[in-house]
Order: sequence, then structure tokens, then C-alpha cells
Amino acid sequence: MHGLYIHVPFCSTRCGYCDFNTYTPQELSAAEGSAIEGRAVDGNTISGYLDALERELEVAAKVWDYPGEVQTVFFGGGTPSMLGHEGLARALNAARRTVGLSADAEITTEANPESTSPEFFEHLREAGFNRISLGMQSAMGHVLKVLERQHTPGRPIEATREAKRAGFEHINLDVIYGTPTETDEDLQRTLDAVLEADVDHVSAYSLIVEDGTAMARKVRRGELPAPDEDTLADRYDAIDARLRQAGFNWYEVSNWVKPGGECQHNLIYWRSGQWWGAGPGAHGCVRLRGERHSESGLVRLVNAKRPATYWDGLLGEGEGASTRKDGLPVPGSVVTTERLSNDDLRTEQVMLQLRLAEGLQLAGSDENAELQQVIERYTGLGLLDNRGERLRLTDKGRYLADGIVTDIVLALGL
Repeated sequence: MHGLYIHVPFCSTRCGYCDFNTYTPQELSAAEGSAIEGRAVDGNTISGYLDALERELEVAAKVWDYPGEVQTVFFGGGTPSMLGHEGLARALNAARRTVGLSADAEITTEANPESTSPEFFEHLREAGFNRISLGMQSAMGHVLKVLERQHTPGRPIEATREAKRAGFEHINLDVIYGTPTETDEDLQRTLDAVLEADVDHVSAYSLIVEDGTAMARKVRRGELPAPDEDTLADRYDAIDARLRQAGFNWYEVSNWVKPGGECQHNLIYWRSGQWWGAGPGAHGCVRLRGERHSESGLVRLVNAKRPATYWDGLLGEGEGASTRKDGLPVPGSVVTTERLSNDDLRTEQVMLQLRLAEGLQLAGSDENAELQQVIERYTGLGLLDNRGERLRLTDKGRYLADGIVTDIVLALGL
């Protein structure tokens, strides 16, 4: 499978925990009139962003070695719903016109519940979107306040109902657990709301306090306690138990699903497939046309992070929409390239596929004594299941996935 990720870098406000590549109106207005090589640029506006995105997709269709259509499209952010249904439809039509979409493509957009409406969802269905991912995080107002989330506690459930009435059958709710001041009861009330919404997919992530965020500064000053690892483990168990009782199963360590609700786009990432990353700061992993550009055949491309710089690389008067970077044919927005070796690819496969319920196939593992020792140790502890041809995390092993993956990578000599 091949996918297309489109990054929308706009947010109405910046959440306290967020370190994603996003920009608020205040940040963009402060940059208005900024010049690149003495020229003002339009990249800080939604219309300018869409112009540049269309140009990038035109170039992508020419330089990407792929079958001529993608099976998934995922709009992430940022807050894609800030484009409005018109902007999202324009971007999707550009993807359809350039890289091409399969007839049964999964087409997802993330959305902040506060920037949606019944009409918004209806227009998205008409445009061809068939999956929605809503940022809920918590059903408790005081937890949302700590996270500096700008939506009312009940709005995600209302938005879910509106999306269903518009014809969306596949809806995800994002939950964050372990926020300072959150209690066990708070989490259970959040899960009550999730189950009331009757969605088919739930993503639940432990709070990570990232350096450089407003929350990190509060923790450093002692205004908020740091997340507690034992509490995070208990909350994970509580989430897993409630969701399983309601008919969900985990298919990736942080993702639960009802039958048929798996996010096909994310499976492309987790199964080490190919996807083009479009938009400011987007990452992609693709095979480019022409000669074999790396040992594995795959190349990682990273776009300029700032919207104005992204715009200038594609629509400015410099190198133009298409250029060569490190000897590779790429859009002018690309600032970093990485040729992936077979070892690079294998490392990513171990890191990502072992987190899947389907597990990881380790060909030739019997010949690696150090690896066998690692597998036997974790199997003996009840953290790995080594039956059959695939290596899988047990329920108990999921919360320790990162450490297990690290030891396997080291044993493989990667």
C-alpha cells in the first residue's frame, strides 16, 4: 500500500503539551511581511499554503516511483479543520488530480471538535472523506484546562454524533492519560464518554512532557507534577480493560479498534510501507524514480518547517518547484534527505512492527545467539510470545515495549 500524509500547520491556539509543527494566528501575524531574499511571501496564509501544497503534489506525482495512485490520505496537524470544508476539499481534489486515489481509498482528517459543525461533516462526506479523527483528550474540564485544550468537555461527543449523521462510519477519538491532576475517576468518566460515543477506533497516549513546551516550563518551575510512571501503567491497564469489555481489541500498543475499523494509513507507517509527506515539516518515506537511490531503495524526505519557507521553496523565485537535493529529484520544499540502508529499514521494522498485535517476523533469528538470549529472557518473564513464526508482545509486555525493542535492536547489531 501507498499513502499520502498532508500536514496542516495551523492552530487557533497552542496547547500546553504540544511540540508539533504548528503555528497560531498570533505567531503567523508576527511573521507577516517577513522577507525571504527581500521578498514578502504568502506562505503564512491558508490560501498561500494551499497554493504551495498543490504545487508540491504536482512534483510528487512526477518524482515518486509508485503505482500511480495511493490507497490512503491522512490530513494531520495542527488543526486541519481550520482549513474549513472548502480548503480540505480543495486539497483532497488536488491529491486526486495529481498523485491519484484508488477507488476505495481511506481518506481521513483530524479535527478539533470546536471547529466542526453538522454542515462541516456533510460537506466533507460530499468531498470524499470517509474517516474522522477527533481530538477529545479528556471529558473533564479541569484536565483540559491543564492541557490548555480549547474545547468544551461535551463537544467531542456531539461532534461524533454529527459526523455519524453525515454518514461517517469510521471515527476515532484521541485520549491523553496521565495528565497532572487527573484522577482514576476522571479517566473512568472519560472512558464513559468514549463508549457513549460508540466510535470504532480509540487512540490513547500517555502524556509526555516535551522540552520547550509550556507544560515543561510549568513542571520545571514546580507548578505541575511530572507524570508518574506507575500511574501511567495503571491508567493504561484501566483503558485496556474498559475497551476490551466494550468489544475493542488492541492492534497497536496505543490503538484499539472494533472489527474493520483499523486505520489503514497508520498501518502503512507501522508496516514500513511508503508514504509521501506533504506540507510544512512533513516527513515521507518513498522510492524515487530513476536510479536506485539507496541500499534499501527508500529515501526519507523532510520539508521545511516554517510555512513561509515551505511556500518559497515551491512558489518563490529561487530554485523553483522541482530541484535536486543531495543528488535526489525532489520538490523545492525539501530541506533534508536521508538514504535508508537495509539496516536502517530493519531497525524501523523492529521498532514499529513489534508494537503491533500481529507482531514481527524475525528471519534467521535462530542463528543469532545474543538475540535468542534476549527473546528467551523476555519470554520467560511473560513479556514476549515466541510461538509460531512471529514474535509478539504479550498483554503484560505492551507497556514495556520500548525497552524490549531497544534490546532486540542491540542484539541484532543494528
